[in-house]
Order: sequence, then structure tokens, then C-alpha cells
Amino acid sequence: MHAKMTKQAVFSLSLVFLCLCSTTLGQAPAQAPAQAPAKPAHGPPKHTHTPARPGTPDVIKILQNVGGFSILIRLLRTTAVADQIKGQLDNSNSGFTLFAPTDSAFSNLKSGTLNSLNNEEKIRLLQFHTLPKFYSLENFQTVTNPLRTQAGDSNPGDYPLNVTAAGGQVNISTGVVNATVTGTLFSSNQLSVYRVDSVLLPMDIFVPKAPPAPAPAPVPVLKPKAKTKPAATPKSITPTSTPTTNTTTTPTVLVDSGAMGLTKHGILVSVGFSVFIAAFSL
Repeated sequence: MHAKMTKQAVFSLSLVFLCLCSTTLGQAPAQAPAQAPAKPAHGPPKHTHTPARPGTPDVIKILQNVGGFSILIRLLRTTAVADQIKGQLDNSNSGFTLFAPTDSAFSNLKSGTLNSLNNEEKIRLLQFHTLPKFYSLENFQTVTNPLRTQAGDSNPGDYPLNVTAAGGQVNISTGVVNATVTGTLFSSNQLSVYRVDSVLLPMDIFVPKAPPAPAPAPVPVLKPKAKTKPAATPKSITPTSTPTTNTTTTPTVLVDSGAMGLTKHGILVSVGFSVFIAAFSL
């Protein structure tokens, strides 16, 4: 009887022990303490380059992939025109068209042509090869010339460019040279790049300007002549009374030449008559 009760007590204690162990094991483990936020790095924030819009074409990469445009690539980089085109492509909806002269086209230029240009003229030369609008080859059949380039307006003297298409061939005229499009290097809805066989030379840079006409000589201003006073008319002399003297004056008789001739003849006649009387009395 006693042994039976002992077994029951042990069994009860075992059940209690098992319940306590299962309760302890079922509890969730304690969470780790939260870490303190990392301190910001010392020093000024670094400038980051804004990435280009996805899908924006890169002119330099296009020319490098094709090959044969090393001179044009060098000019686009040294003048920063390549960066200008890329930035404008990111902010423009009209697109751009680039006429790309080959290395052989640059080698056909007169020796020293590029070296004679300053940096501003080189920029204008490259901008003269860029149209601020996307043109397909078909669009050139209906364009109105002259076309506006990035170098300036289409007015005479402002870098105009004439592009015509006939029979599947696109011709370009600058007023200095004539070029032909020999192939399409790249074409999308943003950018078109065409190979040309000549460097497009603008008149504004490569045509000597006529010297300005000399200024006209100033017209002399004629001063009005001073008014001359008419000569004074001599006043008539009024005879004045003179004191009476014993001397009598014989008035002078003015006669004309005919009267004088008659007087002379009369004297001669009277003298001759007196001589005749004297001779007769003797």
C-alpha cells in the first residue's frame, strides 16, 4: 500500500516537471538590443554626377564603334561640344542631326586649316555640322532651305546650310564646299548621325570679309554771306554863301563837243574877217 502511494507521488512530480519544462521551452527568445544608428561620415558631401536619361545616345561611343572618325572625336572632346550635345539631348524633345566628316575628309583640307582656327571658331565649325532637330533621310526631301544650324540662324551671314535630296542622294551646300551623305551611322527618334565626305566649311569663317567702305567725306557747311551795305550815294553839295570880294568870277559854261566845235569855227571866222579889214585899210 505504501509502495503504491510512493509510485503515484513520483508520477505526479514527473508530470509537474514536464509541464514546467514545456512552458519554459515554449517562450520566445529574448530580442537582441537595437543597434544605435550609424554616425554620418565627417566632411562635406561628395558631388555626384546626375546620370543621363536612360536610352540617351552618346555621340562619342557611336563614332568609336564605327571607326574612322578620330579627328572628329578629338575635336568634339577638346571643345566640349560632345557634352553640349548630350546635355541638350537630355532636355530637348526635338532631337538633333549630326553630319560627321570622316578622317579622310579632314585630311583633304588645306594644310594648317584647323590650326589656323581659334577655340571659338572650332566650336562654331562643329556646331555648323549639327541641326537642332531630328531629320531622317526622307525628311530632307521636303525641308525648306536654308536650314538653321547650332552655329547660328539661317539668315545670310549666320551659318545657313542648304540640304537637298534627289534620287535617294542627299547633298549639302555651304556656299564654300559641296558635300554628300555617304551613309547612316545612327538613327533613332532623338538623334541621327550621317557620314559625309567633306568637312562643312561655313562662309562666316572661311570667306574673307570685304573691308568696310570708307565713310563719306563730310559735306562742308556753307555759312551765309554777310549782307553788304550799298555804297553811299554822295550827297549834293549845297552852295554856301561866300563873302563878297572885288574879284568877279566868270561862270564856267559847260558845252558839249558840238558846241565847242562851233565856237572854234566862229572865232576863226571873226579873226579872218578882222585881218581882211586891216589889209584893205592900208
